[in-house]
Amino acid sequence: MKRRDFLKTVAAGFIAGGLTPAGALAEISKMYSPAFPENCDYYVRDYLQKIQYFDKPHKGDVYLDHKRYALLGSSVKRFKRLQKTVGHANFHLLNFDNAISFGRDYSRVGPFTKAELYFLEMIFYDDPALYGFFGEKPVKNLTSRIQRRDVVKVRHTGNYLYKGLPLDTYKKIKRDVGDQVILTSGVRSVIKQFLLFLNKAYNNKGNLSLASRSLAPPGYSFHGVSDFDVGQVGFGIANFTERFVSTSVYRKLKDSGYLKLRYPRENVLGVRFEPWHIKVNSQA
Repeated sequence: MKRRDFLKTVAAGFIAGGLTPAGALAEISKMYSPAFPENCDYYVRDYLQKIQYFDKPHKGDVYLDHKRYALLGSSVKRFKRLQKTVGHANFHLLNFDNAISFGRDYSRVGPFTKAELYFLEMIFYDDPALYGFFGEKPVKNLTSRIQRRDVVKVRHTGNYLYKGLPLDTYKKIKRDVGDQVILTSGVRSVIKQFLLFLNKAYNNKGNLSLASRSLAPPGYSFHGVSDFDVGQVGFGIANFTERFVSTSVYRKLKDSGYLKLRYPRENVLGVRFEPWHIKVNSQA
């Protein structure tokens, strides 16, 4: 992607978000140091390198301070105890209020502390552009609920899909691609996304930038409203790596026109390439 095209795309994203062209330029200027305008190509290359090597720390990454890192750790451990208590499948649908109730009612989980709740609210409501994620936020409220009547559990996967277009799309994929395709991740509640994102950050010394290059922050995942992931049977964890493009399932998905990717190569959202992610609603 050339620098001029890259900047135009970024500006268009800001304008679509409600900023005026002047405001968009102001936001872009925050991304690229005004002290080195002649070196803008460097910042573009730096961005693309971070995305290519998404799972490594980079200069300029944003880390939590020592106090918040401790809260990150205690929150992750509590979420894991909560997941074990309610079961992995139920955890996909668990809302924030119920999570608090379970913590209060089950001693093996333990109540969320005021400091933890404040920390989780900060993670949910702070602008993730501060650490490099520029995607949309389809789930606006921390206490948003997924109604069980709106979802269906997909047999032999442990995952749920929303009824309507998401479920219909998956059924069409199964019909067109065959039995080698499998649902690897479906509906994710805010709580599920919290655990995925925070655990990634915790395992990388509180590096929020690194976590956000491969996992959307809570509220920003389209798994919360429509999208889902697929893989090839027997391919295991490699279904969530770029190795997935070597599979027959990927080739059939591409040939069948299902790969309207949410996160294509060299996207400007701060997210790695995800060839396994099915974008259900192309307008969202």
